[in-house]
Amino acid sequence: MLFEVPVFNINSAIIAANNGADRLELCENYANGGTTPSYGVLKTVHEKVKIPVNVLIIPTGGDFVYTDVEYAAMQQDILLCKELGFNGVVLGILLPDGNIDVARTKALVQLAYPMQVTFHRAFDRCINPYKGLEDIISCGCHRILTSGQKADVVAGINLLQELVLLAKDRIIIMPGGDVKSSNIEALLSTTNATEYHASCKTILPTAMDYVNEAMLDDNNETSVDITELQTIKRLLQ
Repeated sequence: MLFEVPVFNINSAIIAANNGADRLELCENYANGGTTPSYGVLKTVHEKVKIPVNVLIIPTGGDFVYTDVEYAAMQQDILLCKELGFNGVVLGILLPDGNIDVARTKALVQLAYPMQVTFHRAFDRCINPYKGLEDIISCGCHRILTSGQKADVVAGINLLQELVLLAKDRIIIMPGGDVKSSNIEALLSTTNATEYHASCKTILPTAMDYVNEAMLDDNNETSVDITELQTIKRLLQ
């Protein structure tokens, strides 16, 4: 069983890599759902972390319908990740009608080669999960990150089970979306998935001694709960 942990900063990446994660999904901007990290973050994590890292390729928060200039930015970010030597990228593009944008996705998969490509939870917003599955397979993606088109994996567990069966050995279905130690055993026994994605998120208080309360800032840092990470790892083993 492979255990992927999404991380949103350099410190979290190092903590997760040192405490049992098999692979990281490297992102920035947790509050906005995740966007592509900066060059400095990418280069530093690649130097400091020795386990496989897949980089989130999302140019802006919001939906997963992208303009031409946003799509061009995704292409440049993929080329940068390939140049730096990352294991893979994580992306997802939809059409306004809710279908997978097959043409653009296929082009990005070809551009990313030989890196792996994960189609992220844009899949959970597509209009038809069965057609979406086949479309993503046709694009050449290596896996789909999904909560079963529900807000969390527990609610979507039936579709997850079905997707794993339909996917067979053509693509990996990776449950993600509120995966935690309290539900991982149910997911294992029901879905028979072989890869799992869990944030193990915790919040660290600001390192500032002085805080200007009038500014109403949230200076806390998203980090990784080591105990939760190690518990999930043990249950997967």
